[in-house]
Amino acid sequence: MLAARYLADKGYAVLEYNWRSGHKEIDLIAKERDVLVFVEVKTRSNESFGDAREAVTPRKMRNVILAAEAYMELKKIDLPVRFDVVTVVPVGDTHRIEHIREAFYPELE
Repeated sequence: MLAARYLADKGYAVLEYNWRSGHKEIDLIAKERDVLVFVEVKTRSNESFGDAREAVTPRKMRNVILAAEAYMELKKIDLPVRFDVVTVVPVGDTHRIEHIREAFYPELE
């Protein structure tokens, strides 16, 4: 997976791929120093389909947040967390990868 390789090259420790909690899925779970990073990966076949970030809907964000809570509870993890988005778009023979740190936040109750 290109996004996982990209993050690993940036110094992240990739812990999980396509982790599921029921019907909810987290594409990548990684660790950057002492921060647990939940990553939504969006891929487009080309840029004419619009910005891949637009595909991260409020519902998708909510599902990722709920799955992240389940992961942390299951693994007994108590670390700061962050929610990122990585977009992957083919450009010729390569790919353009954009990493959006802190792309969304859980709502405070």
